[in-house]
Amino acid sequence: MTLDPSRLRPATRLVHGGVQRSHHGETAEALFLTSGYVYDDAEQAEATFAGTVEHYQYSRFANPTLTMLEQRLSLIEGAEDCRTTATGMAAVNAALLSHLKAGDRVVAARALFGSCHWIVSTLLPKFGIETEFVDGADLGQWKAALSRPANLVLLETPSNPMLELVDLPAVAELAHAAGAIVVVDNVFATPLLQQPLKLGADVVVYSCTKHMDGQGRVLGGAVLGTKKWINDVLQPFIRNTGPALSPFNAWVLLKGIETLALRVDAACRTAAAIADFLAEQPGVTRVWYPMRADHPQQDLALKQMTGGGTVVTFEVAGGKDGAFRVMNGFQLIAVSNNLGDSKSLATHPATTTHMRIGEQERARLGITDGVIRVSIGLEDPADIQDDLRQAVAGLAGAASVLAAD
Repeated sequence: MTLDPSRLRPATRLVHGGVQRSHHGETAEALFLTSGYVYDDAEQAEATFAGTVEHYQYSRFANPTLTMLEQRLSLIEGAEDCRTTATGMAAVNAALLSHLKAGDRVVAARALFGSCHWIVSTLLPKFGIETEFVDGADLGQWKAALSRPANLVLLETPSNPMLELVDLPAVAELAHAAGAIVVVDNVFATPLLQQPLKLGADVVVYSCTKHMDGQGRVLGGAVLGTKKWINDVLQPFIRNTGPALSPFNAWVLLKGIETLALRVDAACRTAAAIADFLAEQPGVTRVWYPMRADHPQQDLALKQMTGGGTVVTFEVAGGKDGAFRVMNGFQLIAVSNNLGDSKSLATHPATTTHMRIGEQERARLGITDGVIRVSIGLEDPADIQDDLRQAVAGLAGAASVLAAD
């Protein structure tokens, strides 16, 4: 009897979803390193290109290993369909450009990853697409921006790096009334902590490079939505523009996803403890973590998410000099702009991921020169605390020396 994967719980879907064994009966998913496929005869080739029979044509269009990954992601997200891409940014770009044309209008939350911000602020207007930014947490600004027709809304929640949330059901209702689809970058929450499609979103995008790989090995992206939108809108764009995911990367992601629930749960528990720990440290002026009582949108986080995520953002005294002193003092935590890794990683957004959006825009987002974003890994929580303690203590010591001088 065949097991219905839709009846399985999330952790089980992450292991068994989408598996298609070959005639060899392998236990691990097969890696199909092939660019093309052969046909039984010329008639089958003709029917394949005509779409009257199902047969793989070319790995730029589809590949068996990619199909397994796409089916697994669909199951865990609760989406009808999925297409994978070479990177997370390729997923965002494909989701937007496949849907938009000259004369269309996009409304986006201001708090976006630097490259996503660039697409909205710089790339789309080059193609004659009107764009408007709003403060994602301000429902009044969403109402004003969506009081006239729009075609697409883009947002991330929680946002990178300040962990700002957007009220998804409320914004989705406004967007749909304005004629727009809602595209949500759900990287920080992962499908385990938040499922935007159930909250009114139409399309969800991921950088699979982050938690889904989880060990800093490969790049990858995914776009999920209804079967009709994927097939009619997204697939022709992907087929003809070629942002194809490598089968090898897809296979690595499949193996990484098997442990996603374990890793995210462990990192979330540690992140919550680290956020509380940092809030008590001298020299730390503020901490952002969605589930903390001092987060301005804790009520919304509790409503939309089942966990606070694996990222903690904090601000230290002394601006850029203070932040650099802390980061250069780390002995365990590595300095890197990546996140969602098994290793704890720290970055200084003002000079890396959000450098190119400009000082004025960073100020509007609250990204000061003293802000540090830490992606919590799988190390022992006490070791992470020890590293943070000694690094922040160095900041306090430096401040004492300066005061004495």
